[in-house]
Amino acid sequence: MSFGVYVHWPFCAAKCPYCDFNSHVRAAIDEDGWVDAILAELAGVRAAQVDTQIVSTIFFGGGTPSLMSGRSAGRVLEKIAALWPMANDVEVTLEANPASADAARFADYAAAGVNRVSLGVQALNDPDLKALGRLHDGTEARAALAMAMKQFDRVSLDLIYARPGQSDAAWREELKLALDLGTSHLSLYQLTIEPQTPYALLYEQGKLQIPDDDLAAGLYETTQELTDAAGLPAYEISNHARPGQESRHNLIYWRYGDYAGVGPGAHGRLSLQQGRTATAAIRLPERWIDRVRAQGHGFDEMAAIDDGDAAREHLLMNLRLAEGIDLAAYEKRWRARPDAARIAALAGQGFLALDGDSLTATPAGRLLLNRVIAELLN
Repeated sequence: MSFGVYVHWPFCAAKCPYCDFNSHVRAAIDEDGWVDAILAELAGVRAAQVDTQIVSTIFFGGGTPSLMSGRSAGRVLEKIAALWPMANDVEVTLEANPASADAARFADYAAAGVNRVSLGVQALNDPDLKALGRLHDGTEARAALAMAMKQFDRVSLDLIYARPGQSDAAWREELKLALDLGTSHLSLYQLTIEPQTPYALLYEQGKLQIPDDDLAAGLYETTQELTDAAGLPAYEISNHARPGQESRHNLIYWRYGDYAGVGPGAHGRLSLQQGRTATAAIRLPERWIDRVRAQGHGFDEMAAIDDGDAAREHLLMNLRLAEGIDLAAYEKRWRARPDAARIAALAGQGFLALDGDSLTATPAGRLLLNRVIAELLN
């Protein structure tokens, strides 16, 4: 299987009110010191591995990795290449915020080895961008996208829909505009109210109204209709791409492959001598860096996953994909198979489709995927 490395850069210029990612605002940081710690943790992960794997993908996420310098990204990439063999066509993605994007910075990333950018635009109109707490406006977003597409062959555009007060007609118009911008990949996420965020407090107080379930389902269906027509079908619940332009790194997650996670709050899944192993790093950046300096890594958890839990995780992730899951390969890997009666029942309700050993969620099933998976695993 492919092997990926995820690098978490936890710092942001501002915290968005809907966001529950491990991101933190700091007045100033010692960038070289933080990168030194990431390099140390990478070495710690490599030392724990039994088999040498070839790195096929690297992903800088956050936070706002585009607050890093190109020099820092290059240092991380050089360290990864020193620790593991690298695929000739390694995919190196960096998440970027339009507010921290400029042509020189993008050129520095490309020179360092980044070859794919995921641009977090989130909305294309100024009132909604302000409500989402974004630091850029629509003009800056389009300018950043144009710069990215000039510098990189592969660019993904991120948008959030089912926003407060958003109608189907408004989303339809906005998505058409996004598709006209010409990127080969779109990540289109429904807004969810995450616990312990400012949006959660406003929602509990009745000060924030989001589309109800019926409207949200309609917005999802509109999303599928327009992206299919534009030649960017969903290959995963929230991700759309032209054929061959899928995020190879994220496919490792969804196909339940191996990936190392480094940086504050980063998670990993590794195949080690003791079996499938979950890693999770300390979330608070200052505590994480203290742990790295003391022990060579910032892991809060490094625990074996029993085969039953691993099999459930695999099914949960793989059914998010339009390609579905190969049950024969799944059974060979985990010596288990989903209950045939439950599959038949869900297929009879129109939520799953079984063709030989290929199990996929239908369009109706993807609309209610969490429920479908819960029933399948019950």
